[in-house]
Amino acid sequence: MDEKQRRSIRLAGYDYAQGGAYFVTVCTHERKCVFGRIENGAMRPNVYGNLVRDEWLKSAELRLNVVLDEFQIMPNHFHAIVIFTERGSPSVGAHCNAPVLGPRAHCNAPLQRPARSLASLVGGFKGSVTRNINLYRAGRNLAPVRVWQRNYFERIVRDEKELDDTRCYINENPLAWLTDENYSGQ
Repeated sequence: MDEKQRRSIRLAGYDYAQGGAYFVTVCTHERKCVFGRIENGAMRPNVYGNLVRDEWLKSAELRLNVVLDEFQIMPNHFHAIVIFTERGSPSVGAHCNAPVLGPRAHCNAPLQRPARSLASLVGGFKGSVTRNINLYRAGRNLAPVRVWQRNYFERIVRDEKELDDTRCYINENPLAWLTDENYSGQ
């Protein structure tokens, strides 16, 4: 079968369901500013931005192995730190024990979303946000829209310093909006 398969951009052989902290960035389709505006260095979410927040907060309610850390909704993207506790363990204490691994490698295996993994969390979140935005739009006789770009960016957080630096980056992201690589005007 010559059917072209998408390749994963995730770290080959890494178990994204294991305990650890992950920094995630998800961008909107065509990086359109649909979640609100930055005013005076602060994010002012609109109704879509509020739907993003609500769905993100539900993520931890639906997944017992997930603890949400800092997150930031931006006009055209979303940043978050998510902590996976060890399977079946309520403890978060080992959240920075992700091993230091080499550079990200490309994998030739077909894409899969293992249960209770980072991919299933992000996929479920993106799907719920899209569904809720389009339900909101349907109630106003507006056409459905694509909300997210395909895939997402992630980084394994390897230690407490990196965790603190990432929290700072997330919190200060609205202040740096005009110089942000995702800035496309408002």
